[in-house]
Amino acid sequence: MPARPAPVLVVGSATVDVTSFSQRLPQPGETLLGDSFSLVMGGKGANQAVAAARAGAQARFVGCVGEDMFAPVVRDGLGEAGVDLTHLRTVPGQTGVAHIRVDGAGENDIVMVPLANSALSTAQIDEALDDDAGVLLTQLETPLPETLHAIRAAHEQGLTVVLDPAPAAELDPAIWPLLDVVTPNETEAALLTGMPVRDREGAVRAGRWFLARGTRAALITLAGAGSVLVTAQEVHEIPPHPVTVVDSTAAGDAFAGFLAAALADGEDLPSAVRRAGAAGALAVTRRGASPSIPSADEAQRMLDEEVPA
Repeated sequence: MPARPAPVLVVGSATVDVTSFSQRLPQPGETLLGDSFSLVMGGKGANQAVAAARAGAQARFVGCVGEDMFAPVVRDGLGEAGVDLTHLRTVPGQTGVAHIRVDGAGENDIVMVPLANSALSTAQIDEALDDDAGVLLTQLETPLPETLHAIRAAHEQGLTVVLDPAPAAELDPAIWPLLDVVTPNETEAALLTGMPVRDREGAVRAGRWFLARGTRAALITLAGAGSVLVTAQEVHEIPPHPVTVVDSTAAGDAFAGFLAAALADGEDLPSAVRRAGAAGALAVTRRGASPSIPSADEAQRMLDEEVPA
Protein backbone atom coordinates (compact mmCIF):
# COMPACT_ATOMS: atom_id res chain seq x y z
CA MET A 1 0.00 0.00 0.00
CA PRO A 2 1.53 3.37 -0.99
CA ALA A 3 2.52 5.77 1.76
CA ARG A 4 0.03 8.53 2.49
CA PRO A 5 1.26 11.97 1.32
CA ALA A 6 2.69 14.25 3.98
CA PRO A 7 0.25 16.94 5.18
CA VAL A 8 0.27 20.47 3.82
CA LEU A 9 0.33 23.14 6.53
CA VAL A 10 -1.16 26.44 5.35
CA VAL A 11 -0.44 29.48 7.50
CA GLY A 12 -2.47 32.43 6.32
CA SER A 13 -5.50 34.64 6.12
CA ALA A 14 -9.18 33.83 6.28
CA THR A 15 -11.90 36.26 5.24
CA VAL A 16 -15.44 36.51 4.11
CA ASP A 17 -15.45 37.63 0.46
CA VAL A 18 -18.11 40.18 -0.42
CA THR A 19 -18.11 40.19 -4.24
CA SER A 20 -20.04 42.28 -6.74
CA PHE A 21 -20.16 41.53 -10.48
CA SER A 22 -20.75 44.24 -13.08
CA GLN A 23 -19.94 44.79 -16.75
CA ARG A 24 -17.33 47.37 -15.83
CA LEU A 25 -15.89 48.88 -12.68
CA PRO A 26 -17.11 52.31 -11.57
CA GLN A 27 -15.08 55.47 -11.97
CA PRO A 28 -14.26 57.43 -8.78
CA GLY A 29 -17.47 58.92 -7.43
CA GLU A 30 -19.68 56.89 -9.79
CA THR A 31 -22.45 54.48 -8.80
CA LEU A 32 -23.19 51.48 -11.06
CA LEU A 33 -25.94 48.89 -11.04
CA GLY A 34 -24.33 45.48 -10.81
CA ASP A 35 -25.34 42.11 -12.21
CA SER A 36 -24.97 39.84 -9.17
CA PHE A 37 -23.45 39.45 -5.70
CA SER A 38 -21.96 36.70 -3.53
CA LEU A 39 -20.79 36.26 0.06
CA VAL A 40 -18.50 33.27 0.62
CA MET A 41 -15.39 32.19 2.48
CA GLY A 42 -12.14 33.61 1.14
CA GLY A 43 -8.71 34.88 2.12
CA LYS A 44 -5.56 33.70 0.38
CA GLY A 45 -4.67 31.29 3.17
CA ALA A 46 -8.10 29.73 3.48
CA ASN A 47 -8.51 29.48 -0.30
CA GLN A 48 -5.13 27.78 -0.60
CA ALA A 49 -6.01 25.33 2.16
CA VAL A 50 -9.24 24.46 0.33
CA ALA A 51 -7.27 24.02 -2.90
CA ALA A 52 -4.75 21.71 -1.22
CA ALA A 53 -7.59 19.64 0.25
CA ARG A 54 -9.45 19.42 -3.06
CA ALA A 55 -6.19 18.36 -4.68
CA GLY A 56 -6.15 15.38 -2.33
CA ALA A 57 -3.75 16.56 0.38
CA GLN A 58 -4.17 16.40 4.13
CA ALA A 59 -4.59 20.15 4.50
CA ARG A 60 -4.20 21.85 7.89
CA PHE A 61 -5.01 25.53 8.29
CA VAL A 62 -3.42 27.92 10.79
CA GLY A 63 -5.28 31.22 11.09
CA CYS A 64 -7.83 33.29 12.99
CA VAL A 65 -11.50 34.24 12.79
CA GLY A 66 -13.50 36.64 14.95
CA GLU A 67 -16.54 36.20 17.14
CA ASP A 68 -19.02 37.61 14.64
CA MET A 69 -21.65 36.28 12.22
CA PHE A 70 -19.01 35.79 9.51
CA ALA A 71 -16.89 33.27 11.45
CA PRO A 72 -19.19 30.29 10.67
CA VAL A 73 -18.92 31.10 6.96
CA VAL A 74 -15.16 30.55 7.20
CA ARG A 75 -15.34 27.50 9.44
CA ASP A 76 -18.02 25.83 7.33
CA GLY A 77 -16.21 26.59 4.07
CA LEU A 78 -12.97 25.07 5.31
CA GLY A 79 -14.63 22.14 7.02
CA GLU A 80 -16.77 21.20 4.02
CA ALA A 81 -13.60 21.02 1.91
CA GLY A 82 -12.03 18.62 4.40
CA VAL A 83 -9.48 21.02 5.88
CA ASP A 84 -8.24 20.22 9.41
CA LEU A 85 -9.32 23.11 11.68
CA THR A 86 -7.34 22.15 14.79
CA HIS A 87 -5.25 25.32 14.53
CA LEU A 88 -7.98 27.78 13.48
CA ARG A 89 -8.30 30.13 16.46
CA THR A 90 -11.28 32.30 17.42
CA VAL A 91 -10.27 35.76 18.70
CA PRO A 92 -12.22 38.79 19.91
CA GLY A 93 -13.56 41.14 17.26
CA GLN A 94 -14.45 40.75 13.61
CA THR A 95 -13.51 38.16 11.00
CA GLY A 96 -11.45 39.49 8.10
CA VAL A 97 -13.33 40.84 5.09
CA ALA A 98 -12.39 41.19 1.43
CA HIS A 99 -14.38 43.52 -0.82
CA ILE A 100 -14.03 42.25 -4.41
CA ARG A 101 -15.28 43.80 -7.64
CA VAL A 102 -15.31 41.77 -10.86
CA ASP A 103 -15.92 43.23 -14.33
CA GLY A 104 -17.32 41.65 -17.48
CA ALA A 105 -13.87 40.48 -18.62
CA GLY A 106 -13.30 38.59 -15.37
CA GLU A 107 -10.71 41.03 -14.04
CA ASN A 108 -10.97 42.06 -10.41
CA ASP A 109 -9.81 44.49 -7.78
CA ILE A 110 -9.76 43.69 -4.07
CA VAL A 111 -9.60 45.56 -0.78
CA MET A 112 -8.74 43.16 2.03
CA VAL A 113 -9.30 44.25 5.66
CA PRO A 114 -7.32 41.85 7.93
CA LEU A 115 -9.20 42.31 11.27
CA ALA A 116 -8.94 38.91 13.09
CA ASN A 117 -6.05 37.86 10.84
CA SER A 118 -3.86 40.36 12.70
CA ALA A 119 -4.10 38.16 15.81
CA LEU A 120 -2.06 35.30 14.35
CA SER A 121 0.63 34.40 16.91
CA THR A 122 3.98 32.66 16.92
CA ALA A 123 2.75 30.32 19.65
CA GLN A 124 -0.13 29.24 17.42
CA ILE A 125 2.30 28.61 14.56
CA ASP A 126 4.75 26.67 16.74
CA GLU A 127 1.98 24.42 18.05
CA ALA A 128 0.93 23.61 14.49
CA LEU A 129 4.51 22.93 13.42
CA ASP A 130 4.78 20.20 16.06
CA ASP A 131 2.74 18.06 13.67
CA ASP A 132 4.15 15.89 10.87
CA ALA A 133 3.57 18.23 7.92
CA GLY A 134 5.76 17.95 4.84
CA VAL A 135 5.03 21.27 3.11
CA LEU A 136 4.48 24.77 4.50
CA LEU A 137 2.47 27.09 2.25
CA THR A 138 2.13 30.73 3.27
CA GLN A 139 1.43 34.20 1.87
CA LEU A 140 1.68 37.85 2.97
CA GLU A 141 -1.88 38.72 4.10
CA THR A 142 -1.07 37.96 7.75
CA PRO A 143 1.32 39.97 9.99
CA LEU A 144 4.79 39.87 8.47
CA PRO A 145 6.73 38.99 11.66
CA GLU A 146 4.56 35.92 12.24
CA THR A 147 4.75 34.88 8.59
CA LEU A 148 8.53 35.11 8.62
CA HIS A 149 8.59 33.16 11.90
CA ALA A 150 6.58 30.39 10.24
CA ILE A 151 9.02 30.27 7.31
CA ARG A 152 12.08 30.11 9.57
CA ALA A 153 10.60 27.48 11.86
CA ALA A 154 9.37 25.31 9.00
CA HIS A 155 12.76 25.49 7.28
CA GLU A 156 14.51 24.45 10.49
CA GLN A 157 12.16 21.46 10.80
CA GLY A 158 12.94 20.34 7.26
CA LEU A 159 9.59 21.14 5.62
CA THR A 160 9.42 22.13 1.96
CA VAL A 161 8.66 25.87 2.20
CA VAL A 162 6.52 27.54 -0.48
CA LEU A 163 5.87 31.30 -0.36
CA ASP A 164 3.19 32.99 -2.45
CA PRO A 165 4.45 36.60 -1.98
CA ALA A 166 1.08 38.31 -2.26
CA PRO A 167 0.39 41.06 -1.67
CA ALA A 168 4.02 41.90 -2.47
CA ALA A 169 5.96 43.51 0.39
CA GLU A 170 9.58 44.29 1.11
CA LEU A 171 11.09 41.29 2.87
CA ASP A 172 14.16 40.71 5.00
CA PRO A 173 16.82 39.40 2.56
CA ALA A 174 17.59 36.63 5.07
CA ILE A 175 14.28 34.99 4.15
CA TRP A 176 15.18 34.06 0.56
CA PRO A 177 17.57 31.17 1.43
CA LEU A 178 14.83 29.62 3.60
CA LEU A 179 12.46 29.16 0.64
CA ASP A 180 12.26 26.08 -1.53
CA VAL A 181 9.83 27.71 -3.96
CA VAL A 182 8.64 31.31 -4.40
CA THR A 183 5.62 31.87 -6.66
CA PRO A 184 5.11 35.55 -7.58
CA ASN A 185 3.00 36.66 -10.51
CA GLU A 186 4.54 39.12 -12.95
CA THR A 187 3.47 42.19 -10.96
CA GLU A 188 4.75 40.82 -7.65
CA ALA A 189 8.01 39.67 -9.26
CA ALA A 190 8.57 43.15 -10.66
CA LEU A 191 7.90 44.79 -7.29
CA LEU A 192 10.18 42.40 -5.40
CA THR A 193 13.08 42.41 -7.85
CA GLY A 194 12.87 45.98 -9.16
CA MET A 195 13.01 44.79 -12.77
CA PRO A 196 10.26 44.68 -15.42
CA VAL A 197 8.53 41.33 -15.91
CA ARG A 198 6.41 41.42 -19.07
CA ASP A 199 7.44 38.26 -20.91
CA ARG A 200 9.44 35.04 -20.68
CA GLU A 201 12.79 36.82 -20.74
CA GLY A 202 11.77 39.15 -17.94
CA ALA A 203 10.46 36.21 -15.93
CA VAL A 204 13.74 34.33 -16.33
CA ARG A 205 15.73 37.36 -15.17
CA ALA A 206 13.46 37.77 -12.15
CA GLY A 207 13.69 34.07 -11.37
CA ARG A 208 17.47 34.22 -11.38
CA TRP A 209 17.30 37.23 -9.03
CA PHE A 210 15.57 35.01 -6.44
CA LEU A 211 18.01 32.15 -7.00
CA ALA A 212 20.98 34.49 -6.58
CA ARG A 213 19.63 35.33 -3.12
CA GLY A 214 19.36 31.69 -2.08
CA THR A 215 15.89 30.50 -3.06
CA ARG A 216 15.94 26.99 -4.52
CA ALA A 217 13.33 27.57 -7.24
CA ALA A 218 11.38 30.56 -8.56
CA LEU A 219 8.08 30.12 -10.35
CA ILE A 220 6.90 33.27 -12.13
CA THR A 221 3.27 33.08 -13.24
CA LEU A 222 2.29 35.11 -16.30
CA ALA A 223 -1.52 34.88 -16.22
CA GLY A 224 -2.75 33.93 -19.70
CA ALA A 225 0.83 33.36 -20.89
CA GLY A 226 1.50 30.40 -18.59
CA SER A 227 4.43 30.33 -16.19
CA VAL A 228 8.22 30.09 -16.07
CA LEU A 229 10.03 27.85 -13.58
CA VAL A 230 13.65 28.77 -12.92
CA THR A 231 16.03 26.47 -11.04
CA ALA A 232 19.80 26.29 -10.82
CA GLN A 233 19.78 23.50 -13.42
CA GLU A 234 17.33 24.74 -16.05
CA VAL A 235 14.39 26.89 -17.11
CA HIS A 236 11.00 25.28 -17.73
CA GLU A 237 8.39 27.17 -19.71
CA ILE A 238 4.90 25.90 -18.85
CA PRO A 239 2.35 26.87 -21.52
CA PRO A 240 -1.09 28.24 -20.57
CA HIS A 241 -4.32 26.27 -20.73
CA PRO A 242 -6.75 27.82 -23.24
CA VAL A 243 -9.88 28.79 -21.29
CA THR A 244 -12.52 31.53 -21.26
CA VAL A 245 -11.99 33.83 -18.28
CA VAL A 246 -15.10 34.46 -16.17
CA ASP A 247 -13.54 35.55 -12.86
CA SER A 248 -9.82 35.52 -12.03
CA THR A 249 -10.39 35.71 -8.25
CA ALA A 250 -8.56 32.88 -6.42
CA ALA A 251 -6.92 31.48 -9.55
CA GLY A 252 -3.54 32.06 -7.93
CA ASP A 253 -4.76 30.40 -4.74
CA ALA A 254 -5.95 27.33 -6.64
CA PHE A 255 -2.53 27.21 -8.30
CA ALA A 256 -0.64 27.50 -4.99
CA GLY A 257 -2.74 24.92 -3.15
CA PHE A 258 -2.46 22.33 -5.93
CA LEU A 259 1.27 23.00 -6.20
CA ALA A 260 1.77 22.36 -2.47
CA ALA A 261 -0.38 19.23 -2.59
CA ALA A 262 1.56 17.81 -5.53
CA LEU A 263 4.89 18.47 -3.80
CA ALA A 264 3.60 16.80 -0.62
CA ASP A 265 2.65 13.81 -2.76
CA GLY A 266 6.22 13.53 -4.04
CA GLU A 267 5.77 14.91 -7.56
CA ASP A 268 8.78 16.60 -9.11
CA LEU A 269 8.57 20.36 -9.40
CA PRO A 270 7.86 20.68 -13.17
CA SER A 271 5.07 18.09 -12.92
CA ALA A 272 3.64 19.83 -9.83
CA VAL A 273 3.62 23.14 -11.70
CA ARG A 274 1.70 21.64 -14.62
CA ARG A 275 -0.93 20.24 -12.24
CA ALA A 276 -1.16 23.61 -10.49
CA GLY A 277 -1.55 25.37 -13.82
CA ALA A 278 -4.54 23.19 -14.71
CA ALA A 279 -6.20 24.03 -11.39
CA GLY A 280 -5.60 27.76 -11.85
CA ALA A 281 -6.99 27.65 -15.38
CA LEU A 282 -10.15 25.89 -14.26
CA ALA A 283 -10.65 28.40 -11.45
CA VAL A 284 -10.88 31.36 -13.83
CA THR A 285 -13.77 29.72 -15.69
CA ARG A 286 -16.04 30.01 -12.62
CA ARG A 287 -17.32 32.84 -10.47
CA GLY A 288 -16.24 33.34 -6.89
CA ALA A 289 -13.13 32.59 -4.87
CA SER A 290 -13.31 29.28 -2.97
CA PRO A 291 -16.31 28.04 -5.04
CA SER A 292 -14.19 28.25 -8.20
CA ILE A 293 -11.44 25.91 -6.96
CA PRO A 294 -11.59 22.58 -8.84
CA SER A 295 -11.27 19.03 -7.62
CA ALA A 296 -8.29 16.77 -8.24
CA ASP A 297 -10.28 14.79 -10.81
CA GLU A 298 -11.21 17.93 -12.75
CA ALA A 299 -7.59 19.07 -12.89
CA GLN A 300 -6.48 15.60 -13.98
CA ARG A 301 -9.06 15.53 -16.78
CA MET A 302 -7.75 18.83 -18.12
CA LEU A 303 -4.19 17.43 -18.07
CA ASP A 304 -5.32 14.20 -19.77
CA GLU A 305 -7.15 16.09 -22.52
CA GLU A 306 -3.95 17.91 -23.43
CA VAL A 307 -1.94 14.71 -23.88
CA PRO A 308 -1.82 13.80 -27.62
CA ALA A 309 -3.61 10.57 -28.47
